[in-house]
Amino acid sequence: MTEAIKILKNGGVGVVPTDTLYGLCASVFSRAAVERIYDLKSRTETKPFIILIASSHDLAAFGITLSTDECTFLDTVWPGPVSVILPCKLEKFEYVHRGTQSLAFRMPKSPKLHEFLSKTGPLVAPSANPQGLAPAHTIAEAKKYFGDAVDFYIPGGRKEGKPSKIVSLVSGTPVVVRA
Repeated sequence: MTEAIKILKNGGVGVVPTDTLYGLCASVFSRAAVERIYDLKSRTETKPFIILIASSHDLAAFGITLSTDECTFLDTVWPGPVSVILPCKLEKFEYVHRGTQSLAFRMPKSPKLHEFLSKTGPLVAPSANPQGLAPAHTIAEAKKYFGDAVDFYIPGGRKEGKPSKIVSLVSGTPVVVRA
């Protein structure tokens, strides 16, 4: 784990077990690493990634301040398999929000992943698969997709989860985008 943390902090890309599926991850603060994931996934350039965070305090790094109602809502869904879209108008994060002026965040429930995120900082972590193919449920499946093109793999057994539910708070009121 220590080596993976160091690799991520230095702009590397890896595959880690999340609380839902395996994720292809990189530091959200490394533009080159984020672009590398777009290339690895052959992902549509205009489609932003979900960002995993360890704490709602991590949102401040993105210029996000929350109302009391938004904090109350987040307390009901985090930690857990719900990604929440919040407004992010900071131009320096355009490479992450892809012009949408918003970002989706998820605070995983897994204590092991939570500890990892508290050491790495926020990570983009889309599912570990090229766009259009099934998500990897095992490290072996992820290795078939990405081989030596990523810097590390962290095994975590078979992951049978589903992609997270997505709720938008951009208007200030929760709206389900993906059930």
